[in-house]
Order: sequence, then C-alpha cells, then structure tokens
Amino acid sequence: MTMSEKVRKRYEARAKVAKAMAHPSRLLMLDLLQKQEMCVSELTNEVGADQSTVSKHLAVLKDVGLVDVRKEGALSYYRVTCGCLDGFFSCMETVLKSDVELRRATLK
Repeated sequence: MTMSEKVRKRYEARAKVAKAMAHPSRLLMLDLLQKQEMCVSELTNEVGADQSTVSKHLAVLKDVGLVDVRKEGALSYYRVTCGCLDGFFSCMETVLKSDVELRRATLK
C-alpha cells in the first residue's frame, strides 16, 4: 500500500466516525454516555425515540468505536470509549458561537 493510499484510508476512517456522529440523537446519546453508563431504555426516555431507533443509533456508534456495551443479565449498558469528546464538543460550540457572531457582524 502506497503512502497516498494509507492517507486516503485514514481520511475515510475519519469520515466514517464523523458520519456516525452526524445525527442530533447520536450527539445527545454521546453527551449523556460521557457522564454515565446507560441502558437502552434510559436512552430511549432521554432521546424521545422508540427503542429500535435508539438501538440502531447505538449500533452505528458502536461500529465506529465511539461506544461499547456491557451486558448485565437481560440489560445492555452502553458507555463512551474515549475521553476526548468533551474537547470535541467544546470545539463545536466555539465554532457555532464564532459563526453566530460573524453573522451578526455581517448584518450590521
């Protein structure tokens, strides 16, 4: 594999993670799971979607390695696998705030 192929694969992998995060419900679930482990029924209540939809979202997040699952009897408890999401979310908020301020300045 050439260097450019390795680089392309790396960017494809990054895009897959970004795509997995590109849904409001998944972002909410990641935010909740940063704070504590939660089972599907708890997430269903918080997200306001049906259990099958929440389970599908969790499968997408698990597929890219953002969450992991722990079985306890009939229940499955999900948790975030990385500690860097706070920084990512802070960065997103900074971008959003800067964009709002830029738009306000442009309207004046």
